[in-house]
Amino acid sequence: MSNNTAKKKKAASSSIAQNKKARHDYHIEDRYEAGLVLEGWEVKSLRAGKVQLRDGYVLLKGGEAFLFGSLITPLPSASTHISPDSQRSRKLLLNRREIDHLRGAVERKGLAVVALALYWKKGRVKVEIGVARGKKQHDKRAVEKDRDWQREKSRILKSS
Repeated sequence: MSNNTAKKKKAASSSIAQNKKARHDYHIEDRYEAGLVLEGWEVKSLRAGKVQLRDGYVLLKGGEAFLFGSLITPLPSASTHISPDSQRSRKLLLNRREIDHLRGAVERKGLAVVALALYWKKGRVKVEIGVARGKKQHDKRAVEKDRDWQREKSRILKSS
């Protein structure tokens, strides 16, 4: 295998999980990349793709950020001397300025901070978090209607 194909294969598999529900339920206003403090069994589960971000959100307390609600299912071959907690809170690695900006958005503007994606970057697990404003039901319907129209338009153009 040549060096180029190895790089392409590695780049294609860098995504671990996406939170599509967050993109449906929220308007994402700002995005941040954060490191994630994990245990060994969690990294093995991530490599196997046993993760779910659907209910993942970020809670700020004591000048630190924590990821709640994400589910990392332990592998059956996990070590016997530990008791894995699949929904434990995981610390996010952000610098002070980023945490202060997130705190301001949550406290002053009433926005939410949600987990959007989990991916590999230089051998480390990164989580993409977004400052989000909730969508109303009519906004969701308008987005869905527009998406359907774009799909139908492309079908019409292909057939003609």
